[in-house]
Amino acid sequence: MVIGFIGYKRKTLEAIKVDGVNSVVDLGDLFLSSESKLLKSVTVTGKVPIIQNKIDKIVYNVENDLTSQGGVATDILKKIPQVSVDIDGNVQLLGSSGVKFLIDGKPSTIFGSSVADALRSIPADQIKSVEVISSPGAKYDAAGTAGIINIILKKNNAYGVNGSVNLSAGTRRNNGSINLGAKKGNFGFNAYFNGNNQPNTLALNNTNRNSFFADTTNTLIQNGNTKSNRGGIRTGLGIDWDINKKNNISASVSYDSFNNDNKSFNNQTVETYKSSQLLNSELSLLNSDSHSNEHAFDLTFAYKKKFKKEDEELNIEANAGLGKSTNSFSQQQSLLNSNPFSGLNSNNKGLDNEFEVNIDYTYPISDKFTLETGAKTTKNHIISDALVNSLDNNTQIFIPNLSQTNSLNYKRAIYAVYVSGTYKLFKYLDVKSGLRYERTLSDASYSQVGNINIQPYNTFAPSIVIAHNFASTNSLKLSYSYRIERPDYEDLNPFLDLSDPRNASTGNPNLKPEIGNNFELGYNKNYKKGGNLNIAVFFRHNSQDIKSFATFYPGYVVGDSTYKNLTLNTRLNIGQEIREGISISGSIPLGSKLTVRPNMYVANQTIVNKFTGGPNVSGFRARINLNATYEFKHDFSAEVFGTYSAPENSIQGKRPAFFFYNFAIKKQLFNKKASIGFTATNPFNKYINLQSTITAVNSVRSSYRQLPFRSFGLTFAYHFGKLDFKKNGEDPLPNSVN
Repeated sequence: MVIGFIGYKRKTLEAIKVDGVNSVVDLGDLFLSSESKLLKSVTVTGKVPIIQNKIDKIVYNVENDLTSQGGVATDILKKIPQVSVDIDGNVQLLGSSGVKFLIDGKPSTIFGSSVADALRSIPADQIKSVEVISSPGAKYDAAGTAGIINIILKKNNAYGVNGSVNLSAGTRRNNGSINLGAKKGNFGFNAYFNGNNQPNTLALNNTNRNSFFADTTNTLIQNGNTKSNRGGIRTGLGIDWDINKKNNISASVSYDSFNNDNKSFNNQTVETYKSSQLLNSELSLLNSDSHSNEHAFDLTFAYKKKFKKEDEELNIEANAGLGKSTNSFSQQQSLLNSNPFSGLNSNNKGLDNEFEVNIDYTYPISDKFTLETGAKTTKNHIISDALVNSLDNNTQIFIPNLSQTNSLNYKRAIYAVYVSGTYKLFKYLDVKSGLRYERTLSDASYSQVGNINIQPYNTFAPSIVIAHNFASTNSLKLSYSYRIERPDYEDLNPFLDLSDPRNASTGNPNLKPEIGNNFELGYNKNYKKGGNLNIAVFFRHNSQDIKSFATFYPGYVVGDSTYKNLTLNTRLNIGQEIREGISISGSIPLGSKLTVRPNMYVANQTIVNKFTGGPNVSGFRARINLNATYEFKHDFSAEVFGTYSAPENSIQGKRPAFFFYNFAIKKQLFNKKASIGFTATNPFNKYINLQSTITAVNSVRSSYRQLPFRSFGLTFAYHFGKLDFKKNGEDPLPNSVN
């Protein structure tokens, strides 16, 4: 008899006799001697598929995405099946904007004021993968009618010291990041720092608005440009300690900061017609500056305990998010060659703090049934203070405007419990079902109206996924989830942005939560040569649907000021939204070198307007992506990506179609420890042209924007360190195994 094991010398036992008399032979304790060898270095070569379809989520692995190198999180999201991103960076999942964003499975206050700006502050080089969960289970918060997008950041868990440096410079964006990981024995450490900057870009705009009063028509024409720049930093560190094989403690802290500056200059013409005859024409200039800045600290502490029973596990986690923001603007209007006749400036400081504690327990009742249960407490505190000053026409000095100065104090507590089970049904169905209960308590006070009465409410959120695997290459799944979209800081903040005194915006502290019921049928097919096909058919129904809504006012009174011919944009619970559609994606290997990855989304959308009693809106919406990667000799690779988004009907008008494309090449150096790359976005088109319309009561507004989109960039990446299999200077394998 010969006994062997990896890393140990073989042991030969002779003269062992097993027969009818001696059918059982006790060999006693046997010991194998170690025969391990310490290698100078180890190179592990493997290629993870860019897109993985799992039972409850889609995973997009960023490592092999060439055209996103030197980019930000937004550039990655544009390529993921079921996800769409408009030209301003707003994200939708299966056509809905009610997306809950997580970083490493945890909420972050950096998403509080502007999700689009927050995503632009995360370099693509820092991201390991992105998880898209369109039908979350009971373990997840019920927040997010569209679903959840979880951004997984890079970490290094290998023994020894390892790290990477990523640099990119271009005509439209610059990024830099460094990652460091160290592990020795049972203790691990990770740290990172990154910064990004978008230099000044100049966008051109033209707006034409016609408003109607009986036999009088008022026309506003604005022509001008907006110069923008943004930048930010992100840094953090984390520790991980295996106390023993059954207990683990981890902690992390991160800091994010980003800013966004805009300077606008517009020529304004206001014309008044009566019975088609021009009565008056006035030409003026509008200069405005706006600035936003966000700081966010996120802290996490987690404890994990494993038990003797396999897969039995207890997790306790505490998270704290401390967000601080500043939004300010200044605007002045003047006639030609004269002093300003009106002006306003405002400084809005805000706090967005979130604290949560959760406990999760997993217990495998049998080989075919696993029980999960847990509880969570989340508390939010939002404070907004806006100081407003108006220009005195006589002294040309800004003085406090007490009627427009305001403050908001908003508190919300959510208490949740859940239970979930994973089990086999009828021997061939894999089922995961659960129920989550959430109790929401809110309290708000607004300086202009005092306390706002918000009734507490209960949420019962069931979910279920039923899946069946056909052999090992096909799977079919049916899912349902109940979701809720609570208004966030940006939705609730009553701060009145009058940086353009004819087109203002404000939040709505009286918003109710949006409710979603999501159904999805998915099919996945894997082919022998590496290709795959994913099809998802879905139906989604939202009630108390939250939409942006524009209202035209001939005269809008704020305190002792009246703004003439003003369009006010705010957020309202419009009514219902119904979407049914299909999402198709796949990977097609054309030989050993070329891989094509198409994905498309088509849906019919109906919006039922119960707020104003206006007409219902329906129409198709579509988005098509195509990505192709080619592997050349000598460690060269190239990629091309293009996307087209069709025009969409909104509750009051139509959003524009747009198209853009990227090219990228990459060369690996120094035995694949380093790489250099070149990227190009819209190289043959300087601008993306966008035309949209908004139709309100007694008002029609059309706008035309030219956004600079052409860019070229260079990237460099270097990985240092090596896998270290030594443990405390000794052979990690024991001298003998029993």
